[in-house]
Amino acid sequence: MAEIAINIAGIKMKNPVMVASGTFSCDYSELVSLNEIGAIITKSVTLKPRAGNPPPRICETPSGMLNTIGLENPGIEAYIKNELKCLTDFTMPVITNIAGETLDEYIELAKILDKEKRVDGIEINISCPNVEKGCISFGIDPLATTEVVRAVKKHTKKPVITKLTPNVGDIKLIAKAAENAGSDAISAINTVIGMAIDPNTRKPKLSMVMGGLSGPAIKPIALRMVYEIAKTVKIPVIGIGGIMNADDAIEFLLAGASAIQVGTGNFVNPKAAIEISEGIKKYLVNNKFETIKDIIGKLRQ
Repeated sequence: MAEIAINIAGIKMKNPVMVASGTFSCDYSELVSLNEIGAIITKSVTLKPRAGNPPPRICETPSGMLNTIGLENPGIEAYIKNELKCLTDFTMPVITNIAGETLDEYIELAKILDKEKRVDGIEINISCPNVEKGCISFGIDPLATTEVVRAVKKHTKKPVITKLTPNVGDIKLIAKAAENAGSDAISAINTVIGMAIDPNTRKPKLSMVMGGLSGPAIKPIALRMVYEIAKTVKIPVIGIGGIMNADDAIEFLLAGASAIQVGTGNFVNPKAAIEISEGIKKYLVNNKFETIKDIIGKLRQ
């Protein structure tokens, strides 16, 4: 038997397959065994409730989807009372994704979540491309990234993961800034900015014109960026972007990711994360590897 358990910055997971923020919730427990998932990363939560962007805010594209949700969420108080409470019935790690428009908002969220026993880690969203202010403004500048990561780390003892945007000139600079500021791990990548137009109406298919592209269409971009980041930082890298099956996940592991997140794949197949973890184990056995660590960063060149 091959061992696929992994420890990411002190977060112990039975397998390296996590479900990405905004694509999975406690409601999925009616369809899959949540305890078999490596970790659940909950939808971005802000200090106060957000209504998000007006519809239409999702549209399908070739090999992917565009979204401009706009960080709709009930706010931190409701999140703790409802989503987090629901997840207490399960044993897998829970990582809370946080987003803010100001540095003070990130700090306040870190303080609140630091007191929550059910929260095993914090993922900082500095990369959402579909809000008018906040998030991505921190993620495109190394100095701003340093500031927000350092502030969050100062106000929590929990592991901190920084989620990066691909919509930058050189993602390695942002990753290094996050590492130097104390981030315990890096998540990469968030969605790529894109748009779609309806030829019949001659209007954008999204209310905000542009949105975040996810799914298989961005996998080559994500894979390249994960490879570059893993060569640049010493902290664990969590690969995200178009991972739909075990082969996709293995590519990211070979490129240097220590774990992966399934996002859009959850909408296609609610059992994707569990099937992928089983596929990774089968791959290790078939290739006579003893542990998941035997393939992390082992790309042949």
